[in-house]
Amino acid sequence: MQTLIAATDIRNDLRNVAIIAHVDHGKTTLVDHLLRQANTFRSNQVVQDLAMDSNDLERERGMTILAKHTGLVWQGTRINIIDTPGHADFSGEVERVINMADGCLLLIDAAEGPMPQTRYLLKRALATGLRCIVIINKCDRPDARIAAVVSETQDLFLELATDSEQLDFPIIYAIGREGRAGFSPDAIGANLEPLFATMLNSIPAPRVTLEGPLRLLVTHLDYDDHLGTIAVGRVAQGDIKVGAAVAVPQVDEAPTRHQISAIFGFEGLKRLPITTASAGDVVAVAGVSPIRIGQTISSALDPGSLPTLQIEEPTVRMTFGVNSSPYAGREGRFVTSRQLRARLWKELEVNVGLRVGETGLADTFLVSGRGELHLSILIETLRREGYELEVSRPEAVTHLEEGVEVEPVEWLSVTTQEEYVGTVTEYVGSRLGQLQNVSPDSQGGMRLEYRVPTRGLIGLRNALLTATRGNVVIASSLEDYQPLSGDLRRQRTGALVAFERGVATTYGLNNAQERGSTYVLPGTEVYAGMIVGYHARDKDIAINICKEKKQTNIRSSTSDIAVKLSPPVLLSMEQMIDFLGPEDLLEVTPAALRLRKRTLTGIR
Repeated sequence: MQTLIAATDIRNDLRNVAIIAHVDHGKTTLVDHLLRQANTFRSNQVVQDLAMDSNDLERERGMTILAKHTGLVWQGTRINIIDTPGHADFSGEVERVINMADGCLLLIDAAEGPMPQTRYLLKRALATGLRCIVIINKCDRPDARIAAVVSETQDLFLELATDSEQLDFPIIYAIGREGRAGFSPDAIGANLEPLFATMLNSIPAPRVTLEGPLRLLVTHLDYDDHLGTIAVGRVAQGDIKVGAAVAVPQVDEAPTRHQISAIFGFEGLKRLPITTASAGDVVAVAGVSPIRIGQTISSALDPGSLPTLQIEEPTVRMTFGVNSSPYAGREGRFVTSRQLRARLWKELEVNVGLRVGETGLADTFLVSGRGELHLSILIETLRREGYELEVSRPEAVTHLEEGVEVEPVEWLSVTTQEEYVGTVTEYVGSRLGQLQNVSPDSQGGMRLEYRVPTRGLIGLRNALLTATRGNVVIASSLEDYQPLSGDLRRQRTGALVAFERGVATTYGLNNAQERGSTYVLPGTEVYAGMIVGYHARDKDIAINICKEKKQTNIRSSTSDIAVKLSPPVLLSMEQMIDFLGPEDLLEVTPAALRLRKRTLTGIR
């Protein structure tokens, strides 16, 4: 894997490429085929699809959450590939790694065209100075509109380009799931050779300083049971060797001293040990601990720092607190405020888009992220690790600009059937959305684009899914900050709240369903203050779902009640978070999710 490098400012043997796209436009699938066709895997090696999505949550949800690194060799040139998330909530992952690349592959769905996150990612890539290759993917879709998508893409470049050279970009047409690409939609070849050739010809070789003191900016942290903390980054200057003494500059303190114990390069899904790396290489380094993302590993003889990573601020925040329900401590391994505090601060080391602060209460913390999904993924991760906690309703993060309170505003794209356009307009309009564009969709529907305050998006996704019976596709990305634009009316319906601790019975649930819909099954343990359903009116209703039918001397069957009992509405975590009101909390444990009132006394 190692190559002797001549003392030159250009690494012609290397390309560093980021792959960016809106969610579900085919990034990770394309990376699979790039690795296979470069013979990165052994002929008898079994490799699952979406190999780069190694995280359990990524595989369950079918999306990339964490940016990852891989590498391959094509015709003697090493190509380091950075696979990035496509969902707007994980934009922090893109921001921390995009400066490692010299060029990018921008994937765009041949039917959907540029989406909100496409716009955001391209803006970041062009601002970083990356040279782009546009890949019109999924050209085999029956509803593909290739010519129109190319035109829309060119308009997007015209709007976002920072210099004229960025407007001269190659276009590749691909069927990613089949591993095929070509220079024309009518001449897509049998493999990805046209894409490989374009990467070598159009992505610039790294311009580096081979001589001079070592500089390596840390963009990712990992952990190994034997080696400890592993820092990942691109060598910006000089070289790094196993056994070399290095320094990590500190703010207002003397640099810390370390010795490199191991260096790894990336090839396929593996890290391969190497003894040295030069400027331009993307490597993983062991022996430097403690260290944080954004710090610089530098020469011990000439310590110095590179410019820090520029990460945009969070837009949504929630409170995370120790579980205080009557069932606290029964289902989790980590239940104290000390354990929760330590875990949240540890998350800050690797989750660059996250912020954690104090609230004035010893057992409650303010956690801010890039969106509801960003925070719900963190909550699910904590839950699976054995933590018990309770979280509040999300709210938008505002701040002052020249004495004026401003809030985040997002660009929202909603695709739906024509019959639901009125419904979408009503729902988004009630959340202060301003309609910007309306256009027909490739599948016979309509695409509506809005500018909406982030606080108006909280809970909108599930509301639209319900109102349109699932006939809606929603995407958004951060646009800018604007002065607060009015009040939002109450969005949530009333709740059915248990006023007695016990076990839910069929008889009690049947009575509850005369008032509304229930969230729990018979036999579920409940407590006073737990939300067990919802109804159409605004006010909450206290109800007893533990009530049992009075016994008589006459033998009777309860089958009539069982027949009447409707199936409960089983909510996902995201749906529960959306349901939360200002006075509600979500109790999260490894075994259960429970909606509850913040104050459990005086329920009846």
